[in-house]
This record gives sequence, C-alpha cells and structure tokens, in this order.
Amino acid sequence: MSEGTNTVMGSSEDGTNISQDDKGTTEEAPEDTILLRQTSVNLVPFIGQRFASQDAAYEFYCSYAKQCGFSIRRHRTRGKDGVGRGVTRRDFTCHRGGYPQMKQSEDGKMQRNRKSSRCGCQAFMPIVKRTDFDVPEWRVTGFSNIHNHEMFKLNETHLHPASGTMSPDDKSRICIFAKAGINVNQDNDAIDLIAMCKKLKDEDHNFKYDFKIDCNNRLEHIAWSYASSVRLYEAFGDAVVFETTHHLDAYDMWLGIWVGVDNHGMACFFSCVLLREENMESFSWALKAFVDFMNGKAPQTILSDQNMRLKEAIAIEIPDTKHAYCICHIISKLSDWFSTLLGSCYDDWKDEFLRLYNLESVQDFEEGWSEMVEKYELHANKHITSLYAFRSFWALSFLRNYFFGGTMDICQSGSITAFIQRFLSAQSRLDYFVEELADIVDYKPELPQKLHKVYLKTGSPIESHAASVLTPYAFGKFQEELVLAPQYASFPVDEYCFQVRHHTQINGGCRVIWDSCQGHISCSCSWFEYSGILCRHVLRVLSTNNYFQIPDDHLPTRWQYVSSSSRSRMHSEKIQLLESMASTLMAESVETKERLDVACEQISMVLSHLRDLPAQTHGENAYSCPSDSLILPEVVDSGGIVNFTIENPDDPVTLAKLKERQPRVGVDISRKRRHHSGPCCGHFRHDASDCSMMRSDQMDATALGYL
Repeated sequence: MSEGTNTVMGSSEDGTNISQDDKGTTEEAPEDTILLRQTSVNLVPFIGQRFASQDAAYEFYCSYAKQCGFSIRRHRTRGKDGVGRGVTRRDFTCHRGGYPQMKQSEDGKMQRNRKSSRCGCQAFMPIVKRTDFDVPEWRVTGFSNIHNHEMFKLNETHLHPASGTMSPDDKSRICIFAKAGINVNQDNDAIDLIAMCKKLKDEDHNFKYDFKIDCNNRLEHIAWSYASSVRLYEAFGDAVVFETTHHLDAYDMWLGIWVGVDNHGMACFFSCVLLREENMESFSWALKAFVDFMNGKAPQTILSDQNMRLKEAIAIEIPDTKHAYCICHIISKLSDWFSTLLGSCYDDWKDEFLRLYNLESVQDFEEGWSEMVEKYELHANKHITSLYAFRSFWALSFLRNYFFGGTMDICQSGSITAFIQRFLSAQSRLDYFVEELADIVDYKPELPQKLHKVYLKTGSPIESHAASVLTPYAFGKFQEELVLAPQYASFPVDEYCFQVRHHTQINGGCRVIWDSCQGHISCSCSWFEYSGILCRHVLRVLSTNNYFQIPDDHLPTRWQYVSSSSRSRMHSEKIQLLESMASTLMAESVETKERLDVACEQISMVLSHLRDLPAQTHGENAYSCPSDSLILPEVVDSGGIVNFTIENPDDPVTLAKLKERQPRVGVDISRKRRHHSGPCCGHFRHDASDCSMMRSDQMDATALGYL
C-alpha cells in the first residue's frame, strides 16, 4: 500500500460531513488563502485552498495525481446545474476508489466480462461552492492521499484515464447525442472493433485491416477488407466507386465504402473505412490502405461525390487513376439548385442537361452548353459556373476514353446506392458492424429456377457467339447495340477506314478503323473503351464485311462467365465448348423419348462423377465460375427467334423437366433443327447441322470432354 500525506478531513458550510466515509472533523484555512487559477505550480492540496471554478480544481488535482502516479475521476455532486443554487459540492476521488457493481445483462445481449480496476481506494479531494460578496468560489474541504494499490511510473502517465483530452466539439456532440437518446460508445467499441479485426485476421490470414491511433490515444481511422473482396477486386477492380457521403452519428465517424460492378452487373464490395475527420489527410490514409489491401493494384477509374479534399487526395495517392464524379450525386442536387430559379422551365432544362451529359463529342457539348446557358439566362449562376468548371469530371464526352464498367450509368449508380444502404442498415456496435458486413458481403441471393431468358432477336451468328460467351447482363448491353446497327449505313473511306452514320443523317457520323488482318477495330465514339461492349457502328462494319464473330480482343474477360484473370485461354475455350455442346445436346435429346432417356441417364452419370471430384478449395477464386455460368438453353421455334433459358445447373428438378419436354404432335422436327443455327463445337464457320463432331455417331462421353 502506498501512502501520501495523512488524511485531513473537513466539513461543508452547512455542517454536513464531506469525507468519503462520511465522518471526520472540521479544519479551516485562513481567509487570505491564495485564490488559485492555474495548475502549473507543484503544490499539495490543502483544506481551504480556493479555486475560481470546478474545472480549475479538477485540473489542479489531476496535475497533482499525475505527479504522484495515479489518476482521478469525478465522483459525486450535490445540486444540479440550472436548478436552485446549482451544483454546490463536487467530490474528486482516485480512479480506483469504490467497488464494482454487478449489472444484470439485458435480454438478448451479452454482458461484457471485464475486470474492474476499482479496489476501494480512499484517496479523495472534495470541494464546495461559496459565494462572498456575490463572487462565487470553490474551496477544498477535505483531502486524503492514502492509496491501497500500486502507483503508475512517470513514463506511464499517458495511460491514466484522466490523461485523455476531449475537444469542445466532441463534448458538444456527446451532449447533443445524449439529449437525443443516442449512446456514444466510442472508446470501448473502438477497442472491440480492433479486437474483432485481429480475431478475423487470426482465423483467415487473407483478411486485411489497418488502423491509426491519434495523439490522444483515440481511434482515428480504421479500414478492412475480406478475403473474398480481394479476390473480387482482382477480377472487377478496374472501375470502383468510393462512397463517402454517409456519417455514423452514433460513433461520430465517416463511413467510406469501395464497391464495384461484377460481370452480372451486380454491385460487389471491396473494402470499408471509418474516418474520424473528412479532410485530405484522412482520405490519403484511406486510399493508401485500400491500395495496400489490393496488393498494390490501383483501379483504372474511380467515382466519388464532389468532395474537393478527396479530389486532392486521389490526385496525390493514385495519380494514374482517372477520377470522375458520380452523376447520381449531381442529379440529386439539381432540384435544390434550379427548381425555384427556373420555375415551370425546370423540367425542360433538366432534360437538356441530361442530353448534354450523354453527348459523344466534346465540341457538341461545348456548343450545347453555351446555348443552354444563353437560353435560360444562367450566366451568373454559381452552380452552373461550378458544373462547367468541373465538366471533365462528369460529362461523358470527356470520359468515354476511360473504362467505367457501367458505374457511370444513372440506373447503375442507383443500384450501388441501394447496395450501400444495406450496409448502413447494419449499424450497431462497431465490432458487430464488421461481422454483419461480412454476412452481407458473403450473402448470395437464392437463384430462381429460371434466372434469365436470352432472346436472340436477330438470328445472326455474331449474336449467337455473344450469347454463348457473355453473361446475360453484358449480352443485354451488346444486344442493344446489335439491334440498332442495321439503322446505320457504312461507307468505306479507304482500306481500313469506314464512315458510319444513321440513315437519317446526310453528313457526319463516326469513323471506324478496322484492320481484319491484325484483328484491330476501333470507333471514334469510344463506346468500347468506356463500357467494354462493341458499339453499333463497329457491329455494322463487321456485318457489312461478313464477319460473324466478336474479335477476341473485344471480348473482355470481366464480362464473360469465367472472370478470373488466372484462367488460361485453353480453360476458357473448354468452357465455351461445354456451353455450346449443352445447347446441341438439348436440341438433339428432345426429338424422341428414347434419346431423352439416354441423355438423362448419361448426364446423371456425368454429374455423379463430377461431384466425386475435389471441390473448390478455400484459397481459389470463388468468383471464377459462378453457379449459374452453365448455359442450358431451351431451343424453341418462335418465328425465327431462338430463346435461350439459363437455368441453375444445381436445380434438382432440371432432369425431370427435360423428360417432360416431348415433341409436339405434328411438328416437323427437321424444320426446327434447320432454324437452329447456333454455335455447336465452338467454331463459327458452320452451324450444328453441318458440324462433323456433333453429327458423328461416335460422339460419346469422351467427345463430351469428360471421360
């Protein structure tokens, strides 16, 4: 037990005992005791010592305690601010004074099992308020410096609970939250959050996290990413969205989420960060942590809101990444900026703004913008000035040479926002927050029996090729361009150059460069560079020149079923071959009951053997072959349009459904087969009816590439 000065006890002006054990004697100091306003002097507290305020007394006792090797806390008060005479008494005690009280846990919540530091220490210093000549002051009425525990060493004083400081802004926020019924559990939850991240790291060494503690020993930033997210980034990290507009009020921290778009057009999670402040230093730290999590690979493009501090941080930390603004954030502000100003003209103006946003040519944008400003008399409007100053960050005519993978689409931006809202709904304690986010990241919605229907609208071989390789999302984007291609005329300019324009245009259009020998093709509209999908102009040139498949260099891996960059070309071709053979297998099997029975029996054997093979290991790319990546097309004669139904290959009723599909009475099966000119063995110079491999009577399980 450590001892200081002997216990000195006193009483308040009304005779009530003020010692910690409520017994003692009274002893007063002379009236001319110096009124202490500072705590920088090295003095021992004494009865009768005077202070101008409670805070001055606390600072003095705190400084004294630090020199002695202990910490203090505020214990009891008499009175209440704003009621009657207000607070008239305050007791300060050693932080180890008193004993822990057992708290019953609430239903459904785990009680923290922490060892308390309180051991009944008797060190204390009470003060009371007196007013002489209408001047209030606080006097020390008792003092004890006897401790029953070990004291801190001088180099350990920063670990004292009372050594932490809190800014006036933080105090104000806590008061506001308390009045609103919000519990601010920053310190303990921050410790639990770091402990949870360490636990996840111990369980999975591929889990990544980093954090920073400020000078006040408080959590300043923390970021983390799951192993599955890092693998997703390898395949789909070319274009990312960094959403930083959400604030976790309960913890007074900004939430930042990195998301992208996968090959099915779905939002996918990459990483998460919590920032104490929204400044350039914080954003720089977050960007460094993110790139480090992703093995040093920065994205090609990044979208954000119009945060100038984030803009500066991106320019410094990832200078080779193209930065753009999310159009959804801009559109959400247009009503506040212009609806009152423009009145009944607002809707027309907004339509014009969106038209300008989608223009292909920079020159057309500049001319159209000037006309719009002139028409609506917006020359002096500050928002118009700002939008124009940063036009290269949001107008598509300035961004089409960069790949954004669908993230810039207005509808896609809405999808990402909805995805982020799922994260915000998971708010609870910070450590639970990390676990709940992990559940959201790993959650895969249950696949319906029929996931998509792909309609081949043109019957062209290039459309069949696209349907067999691209995911339904990417194929839908491709088909939109293919259907519009016949509306354009193609005029050769020279051996490699073509001028392509809409049939209603007399002049202008886009220039397509095509070198069939080198396999290079490009268009001045830059749609492929922007989206990864061939444009209508290129498709028109390919069709005019009798080219019936998509060039290999224009089939981005990220839009195919197999999206892992580690997959070899041969592996990808085998999967395409399997998809094509599945298409032909369906068409051939439904002709007779005997064929259908044989097909079902053989497929059952193949599936049984496949399930006996080793499954995917934990370290492999879980996204390299999604569960719905095998196309089992249902070929239906519908006026020259072939319908492909993509089903879940694990659906247990699939084989039963196959047996139910019998030829309709009176239907000419040979006619149906002639209409099916889809891909067969992976080569697109012939259809299934002419394929030597598919027509061979020797095609067995070996030909299917399995046994």
